[in-house]
Order: sequence, then C-alpha cells, then structure tokens
Amino acid sequence: MSEIDLDLQTVEEELTDEGDGDGGDDASGRVVLGVLDGSTPEEEWLAAIEDGQTLVLSVEGDVNELAAGFARDVRDADGELMHFRGFLVVTPPGVSIDTSRLD
Repeated sequence: MSEIDLDLQTVEEELTDEGDGDGGDDASGRVVLGVLDGSTPEEEWLAAIEDGQTLVLSVEGDVNELAAGFARDVRDADGELMHFRGFLVVTPPGVSIDTSRLD
C-alpha cells in the first residue's frame, strides 16, 4: 500500500477557524433553541433564518398565530417550517427537514 500524506495540523487549524464558537459574525449553520410565545419580535426570527441559522422553538400557544408573522417570509425564501411534538423547526434556504424516519 502507498503511504498517504495527510497534514492533520493544517486540517485541524482550518476546522478551528471555521467553527471556533466565538459567537462571531458568521452564525451560519447554528441551531438556535428558543421559545415561540409571542415575546420575541418576528424580525429576530427572520434575521436568524436569513443568517443561515436553524430554529427549534418550543411552542407555547397556537403555532399558527405565533408563527403567522414570519412563516410566509420563510417559505417565500425557500426555507422550511415543521411543527413536531410541540416544537416548530424552521430551517433556512438550502436546509431541508428530513421526515423519512417518522413513517
């Protein structure tokens, strides 16, 4: 077998640079846990989705009323919404919700 030359230190540095968890400007790919109860302005939820974040929101009330202010905008932007077991999962464009294991 031939020997494979991997520079693991460089790979490790790249991974650290991309996802160092410092809360910097690049929030894309984050999963945000929150409560959907009407106390958070819908603009904040939309901003999170526009930044590429996925929301997992515990629903406290009527999901249709509470999500009415941002659901259409999320769908129009090709994001997805799914109510599942008391939570509303909201994904940005390009992130799909796989329900195949629910069958």
